[in-house]
Amino acid sequence: MDKLKKQLKEMLVNDLKLQNVKPDDICDTDLLFGDGLGLDSLDAVELVVLIQKNFGVQIANMEEGQVAFQSINSLAKFITNRKD
Repeated sequence: MDKLKKQLKEMLVNDLKLQNVKPDDICDTDLLFGDGLGLDSLDAVELVVLIQKNFGVQIANMEEGQVAFQSINSLAKFITNRKD
């Protein structure tokens, strides 16, 4: 699970081109949207595509996305549960 969390942090920073953020700066419990990392709805769309492309896991609707995209912990758990 730690390896997956590291991959997710690197993906967020590199693929979403987060400015002035390093993967090690992201805490597993930080909120991804709003007051956390500050991701927005366009980032959410891109993140859905990245999760599908990199992990073969589909986020089918907004409800799933809201659960999965709360934090690195929730995203890693979502991916792990879907891959099994």
